[in-house]
Amino acid sequence: MMKYTFSKGLILMALAGSFSAPVAARYVFPGSAVPAAAHPQSPLYPEFKETSFRFMTYNIRNGKGMDNRTDYQRTADEIIRCGADFVAVQEVDSATSRSNGRYVLGELAWRTRMYPVFSQAIPLGGGGYGVGLLCRERPLSTLRIPMPGREEARTLLIAEFNSFYLACAHWSLTAEDRMASLEKIRQVVPTLKEKPLILAGDLNATPDSPEIQQLMKDFTLVSNPKKPTFPADEPTQTIDYIAVWKATAAPLYWSNGRTRVLEAKTASDHRPIVSEFRIKTPAHRFFYGQPYLQNPTGKGITVMFQTRRPSHCWVEFTTDSLLAAQGKAAPQKVRSLIGGQAICHDIEQKIRLNHLKEGTTYYYRVCAQEILENQAYFKAFGDTVSTPYYRFTLPTPDTENFTAIVLNDMHCSNQIEQKMSALAKKIPHDMVFFNGDCLPEPADRNEAIANINRLSERFEGATHPIFFIRGNHEIRNAYSSGMPSLFDYPVVPYNLETEQTDADKTGETSGWLASSPREAQKPYGAFSWGDTRFVYLDCGEDKPDDTWVYYGLNDFTEFRKEQTAFLKQETRSRDFKRADRHIILGHIPLWGNTDKYQPSATLWRPILEKSSWDLGLFGHVHEFKYFEKDSIQNPFPIYRGGGGAVEAATMGVLRKEGKQLTLKVYNADGKLLKEYDL
Repeated sequence: MMKYTFSKGLILMALAGSFSAPVAARYVFPGSAVPAAAHPQSPLYPEFKETSFRFMTYNIRNGKGMDNRTDYQRTADEIIRCGADFVAVQEVDSATSRSNGRYVLGELAWRTRMYPVFSQAIPLGGGGYGVGLLCRERPLSTLRIPMPGREEARTLLIAEFNSFYLACAHWSLTAEDRMASLEKIRQVVPTLKEKPLILAGDLNATPDSPEIQQLMKDFTLVSNPKKPTFPADEPTQTIDYIAVWKATAAPLYWSNGRTRVLEAKTASDHRPIVSEFRIKTPAHRFFYGQPYLQNPTGKGITVMFQTRRPSHCWVEFTTDSLLAAQGKAAPQKVRSLIGGQAICHDIEQKIRLNHLKEGTTYYYRVCAQEILENQAYFKAFGDTVSTPYYRFTLPTPDTENFTAIVLNDMHCSNQIEQKMSALAKKIPHDMVFFNGDCLPEPADRNEAIANINRLSERFEGATHPIFFIRGNHEIRNAYSSGMPSLFDYPVVPYNLETEQTDADKTGETSGWLASSPREAQKPYGAFSWGDTRFVYLDCGEDKPDDTWVYYGLNDFTEFRKEQTAFLKQETRSRDFKRADRHIILGHIPLWGNTDKYQPSATLWRPILEKSSWDLGLFGHVHEFKYFEKDSIQNPFPIYRGGGGAVEAATMGVLRKEGKQLTLKVYNADGKLLKEYDL
């Protein structure tokens, strides 16, 4: 078998040294001077990038149309109009005399904002003539192979990309040469890496010819052989094709409905073919990370995770440890429905397990089936993938023992996260609180998902619930208002119509009306873990709403009033009153805060002073401090966790055993700094 070697890098120009510097400079993409891309990817949803591609094959006759007029913009418009990501181009010049020394593929690349790769078949008029590729991304490598042609030499151009190879062919007019070209392709393709290979081009052979019949033994035709492509004005022959090498086609998905011959009657003597492909998501990359547990309330728990593609997802769970150990399907399956429909339109997954027995250990795994095509009357599915089994146990109402880990102000520091994660794994625990500024300033959804999954995996969120409390840095940057959909908070069951406060009486108001649903998930709330009541509050920003850097988009004034109403009703509730212990959490300290602006303290301190609390857990200042009761006019002990830098970072370990409640504070190196009896 013959060996072929790829040349690394992208070939932007046709032939090295075939043009002068001024000519080459014309094809340097000049930023804003380049026409906009036909269908740019949204920066907010990069998880969809590089999974669906639109391929085009087009014999352009060097830009010369059926009217014998050469018009490169007209050719480029056909490419732009169909939104192609990759174009296999045949019959294209590079710096020939008949093209007035112009690099035609470069002209098209400039107009379509794509990368050109040229392969010369023959020298012509001081330049070259052959085939090329236009690409939305740079090839990893390229291969040019001489092909037989009695009337003129031919060439095969193969470019390697991350997920596939794309081959551009222009076969001979002679049947014997075409058959020899197929044999050469059969020799080349097995030497390539294990990636799908897409062959596109003008093969100069009809579907019933021996060459195409032989081609179909190794390739699957994607384009419809019954749709003629030549001549362009009134096509009667099918001689242009898109096909896939069968041996490595498994990762690709395509459908007949996504392939068509375009109604391009004038720009060339051939009509282009366009086909859409999807790269199936590999099983090992299908989930962004492990699932993470949320909202362990009301005899239920929420399993959250994200997939890299829209999918049909469900959770299988059981109490049978042997079945879980064997990795078999569990008898109980749960999926999320909305209005009677399975939620399959997005990558965010939130599945609630209800009617669980408290005190019982459950084993669960997440399953997903990629949706490759989701149309009104047709759907196509990929393989089903699943995670390993994980376990969790909900507390009973009379549970007296627990261990909770409290972290704050890690600010995505890899060093802090790694050290705290290693320490947490040495301490058996039931839950983890990220008490603000642990998921700071998300620029887009992908960043938010990546940060959440990293924390979840490092702190084993698949086996015990994790609670994300917002700090002032979580509510900054473009995607901050989108983050709540990635969590599942306990429902706040109270009427949260804003009650009048001293702030109202003084006229401090935003001027806007805020909508507060009667029952809703909020980034503040309360839940019980056995006989202990946890209440967590959302501090909002650490500066007034009218601070210029917020651009009038914040209204934490009303949001704090809403929480004031919640806190009043919570401290009067039956769940609060029957709890043996009471813990309050929040990012910005209500006592021991060094900021000048302290609206939360003004609103919430009077309520907290009238109710019973055992401990307050806070952060924000980046300096560890413990305030004994009444030491700073605080009616209960205050822990203010350190952070911001690895030297200042602390971990609080809150443990309850029977009636005894203790707090241990560790630094990032695992040294016990203090221990307090509460």
